[in-house]
Amino acid sequence: MKYLITGILSCCLLLSVRAQHTLKVKIVNAEDKLPLPGATMKWLQQQQSSIADSNGIIQFLKLPIGKQDFLVTHIGFEDQTLSLSFPLSDTGMVEIALEPEEEHEEEEVVVTATRLSRTISAIPTRVEVISGEELGEKSNMKPGDIRMLLSESTGIQTQQTSATSYNSSIRIQGLDGRYTQLLRDGYPMYAGFAGSLSILQIAPLDLKQVEVIKGSASTLYGGGAIAGLVNLVSKTPGKGRELNFLANGTTAGGLDLSGFYSERYGKTGLTLFASRNSSRAYDPADIGLSAIPEFERYTINPRFFVYGKKTTADFGFTYITENRLGGSMAYIKEGSPGFYERNNTDRITTQVGIAHKIREDLTLQFKNSYSRFNRLIAIPDYAFDALQQSSFSELTFTRKGASADWVAGLNLLTEDLNEKTNPVEGKRNFHYNTVGFFVQNAWNISEKLVVETGLRADYVNEFGLELLPRLSAMMRVSRGLTTRIGGGYGYKTPSIFTEDAERNQFRGVRPLQLSQFNNERSSGLNWDINYSTNIGDLGFSINQLFFYTRLNRPLVLVANPDATASFEQATGHLDTKGMETNLRLNYGDFKLFVGYTYTDANTHFGQQKAWLPLTARHRFNNVLMYEVEEKWKIGLEAYHFTRQYLNDGEFGKPYWLMGFMVEKIWEHFSIYVNFENFTNTRQTRFDTIFTGTVASPRFRDIYAPVDGFVMNGGIKINL
Repeated sequence: MKYLITGILSCCLLLSVRAQHTLKVKIVNAEDKLPLPGATMKWLQQQQSSIADSNGIIQFLKLPIGKQDFLVTHIGFEDQTLSLSFPLSDTGMVEIALEPEEEHEEEEVVVTATRLSRTISAIPTRVEVISGEELGEKSNMKPGDIRMLLSESTGIQTQQTSATSYNSSIRIQGLDGRYTQLLRDGYPMYAGFAGSLSILQIAPLDLKQVEVIKGSASTLYGGGAIAGLVNLVSKTPGKGRELNFLANGTTAGGLDLSGFYSERYGKTGLTLFASRNSSRAYDPADIGLSAIPEFERYTINPRFFVYGKKTTADFGFTYITENRLGGSMAYIKEGSPGFYERNNTDRITTQVGIAHKIREDLTLQFKNSYSRFNRLIAIPDYAFDALQQSSFSELTFTRKGASADWVAGLNLLTEDLNEKTNPVEGKRNFHYNTVGFFVQNAWNISEKLVVETGLRADYVNEFGLELLPRLSAMMRVSRGLTTRIGGGYGYKTPSIFTEDAERNQFRGVRPLQLSQFNNERSSGLNWDINYSTNIGDLGFSINQLFFYTRLNRPLVLVANPDATASFEQATGHLDTKGMETNLRLNYGDFKLFVGYTYTDANTHFGQQKAWLPLTARHRFNNVLMYEVEEKWKIGLEAYHFTRQYLNDGEFGKPYWLMGFMVEKIWEHFSIYVNFENFTNTRQTRFDTIFTGTVASPRFRDIYAPVDGFVMNGGIKINL
């Protein structure tokens, strides 16, 4: 009897074993059939999940007879449900092809800063883009200007050049702000006398995206882009009407009111941006000097668009006027005698762009802009009052081919400065004309290799011919691994408008003797590696950049025995080298950004090597975001700067900055509050910003915030 029972049990066990089956699948991209490592497959009946290996392969064991259901997912791809009946008729490997999400494809960013208008994944030149939700999040922190958009990126800092009026410039990879070229829709317009105020006078509500190229980019738009360029791309009329309003207030007495309207009417379109930005004078340190000046600014910018069958055109006009007053709080509030710094500006800008499609692959485009910038800088017993007029005209031919794109063109830049007063040091007037010819090419050698070349020849009326070659290459090593390398030459026309001269309101700065100067010339190289993948539901990407720039014969300001200062070209060079690391993690509704910048910037004048002032060797960026789509945005950020060498020979203190932001979103409006610098980090808490008296201060370098903790909040309406 026991043998009979044993036999029956053995048969049952054997049947049970035979009833358990194995499933082996390979998950691939439906478009190119490449494997998708990190894809997830969930066995719904047993709630068991498995993650694909580096070859996209997953294996399930001990599957019972009958129908079993599976869910296959991967970030950026459509989910796929699979039902299989076991035993399978074919016991080989099952291939599952996932389709890319449509939304993912639509969000592919098109970059215009390189003129070739390619998607960011197809450009050999390394371009960083701030757009979409990231642009909106950073705009919440400073709705009145674009400082926050730029300064929170690795390798970029906004350098405050005035302790009392807030004037600032953009520094990339440690180089002075005059070496960064600022564009608006591809028009170079914010240089020279206007440079230190440009980022303070641009509100971000009408921006579609911000494009940043780090390293020498003079081949693209001419001189001035030795450190890099920033292209601000405006919104244009879309399929539907867009109507946005923003109201923002700060605990420092600031008020920002902005509105943007966009609509297309058949063959025409219109965008209209208007804003009012103001603030009371603010002295958080209670030292009698303003950390934030009193100011009031108005901006209006209409643009009109025409759409033809082969020809499109746009016409724009911008007017910005601002009165800015910083200095002694007693002077600002009561008119009592004391130090003050007044900046009164009026800026008028026009833009015209016409594009004609000669044939399907060939386009002719003409662009023109004109800028008229009046600025008065006044301090006790001195005023610098001047008019800067500049223009930009460009004619380009663009040809898009099956494997290569070409751009060739001619451009003319003019810049005039005329002082309205007669300073004792002499008028600093100048007139520059630059005629340029350029050609660029992007060649898809293979699916894995794209090469971009460029050559520019510029003739500057006072300084002669500059030849600027440029080369970039991109290699797709694998689906998730891409590397770019590029380099080129740059130049900068000599000008008195430097950070050193701006700190002294140009008082005592002698005119340039142009016959004694040459263009500053540079060469630079960038190499980056970008890797992204998914580990289950965790999205992971890392970008590693290495950079080097050398600038020969830089312009330096030298003190004279008679209390004036003159510019000279140094007998030597300066260089900046280092690296930037950007890490991004996505998990569910959480996003973590971690950034690190190492900048080793030095002057090599004569036999002396010295640390370039106002450059932190190490900087850390950390941002954690929690976002429930169309409902909540919550962000926590922390930034660390190590010590910086100062122009007076001392070192500044290292410091941390921390901020917290919350936004609640409804269908047509949202409210937000931002606790910027809630640790109240400011230079006046751990160091001095001036020597002497409040009535006659001698200001030191500003290397840390002076405004401290400022809370702002507001409402955004989208109709």
